[in-house]
Amino acid sequence: MATLYFTLSALFGYSFSQGLLNRNVSVDTTVNITNAIPEVLFVQIESGALNITLNPGTTKAITCNATVRDWNGGSTVVNVTAIFYHNSSSNGATDDGNDHYTNSSCFLGNFDNYTRNVTCTFPVWYYANMGNWTCNVTAFDGNVTFNESVQNYSRSNFNRTNIDALLALNVTPLIDYGNLSVGDTSDPQQGNITNLGNRNINISIRGFSNTSYLPNGLGLVCDIGNITVQNEKYNIIGGTNPATYINLSNVSTSIGNLTVLQQTNDSQQVINTTYWVLYVPPNPFGRCNGTIVFQAEKAA
Repeated sequence: MATLYFTLSALFGYSFSQGLLNRNVSVDTTVNITNAIPEVLFVQIESGALNITLNPGTTKAITCNATVRDWNGGSTVVNVTAIFYHNSSSNGATDDGNDHYTNSSCFLGNFDNYTRNVTCTFPVWYYANMGNWTCNVTAFDGNVTFNESVQNYSRSNFNRTNIDALLALNVTPLIDYGNLSVGDTSDPQQGNITNLGNRNINISIRGFSNTSYLPNGLGLVCDIGNITVQNEKYNIIGGTNPATYINLSNVSTSIGNLTVLQQTNDSQQVINTTYWVLYVPPNPFGRCNGTIVFQAEKAA
């Protein structure tokens, strides 16, 4: 009888054996796996960049490249999604321009017998938080999913990325004091400052004539004569009280008590206002032109 079992084993490719007096019996086991789980093997953020600088006032396309393996074939990877989020947020949080972005349909690239390359792109806003970010990639194959979270510190340097501080601003393009006569002081003119970066900023200012970037005491040069820089004055409250205005200087000076906050509302930029007046001393004439430099500084 035992001989018959061994003969069948040879015919069908499995082994079967009985111990002495059938005290034990050894049999093989078998299964056929028809669907494998897709695996995210590798994620790289911005080609391995350790630091990312955003674009002032607009978005920057940040990419996560990934390699997905599926033993059923690279072509069977039907969809890949990705989430890019700041360490103050989480994978499952709601999208927000400051700290969380979702790509629900990454680009499916080339594939071979078992792997497929994918690219996940995120339009990241200029006000996205500085610091550590994570790219989390999920591959889909029919009803089977597999998720691998690649955190900045968990795999290799190529998976680490940091969004740098961005100090950036925009200002009203022209401060026009209008038509004035010698001895006049202009009405207050607004100089609006927009934070185009990703952190709170203070503002420093300096003035110079269009003929020289050097501190030569001039603020505007006219067709005839000129106006010295201290005749341009500013404050952050407006009004016509001359005692509230501060003389402009050729030397960069911080505007006191003015901080332009980082944008946190996706639909509303952060804008603060400065106010400017000009006194016309004797005796320039004609069109006068000068420059005021507004510079973003790191807020304390």
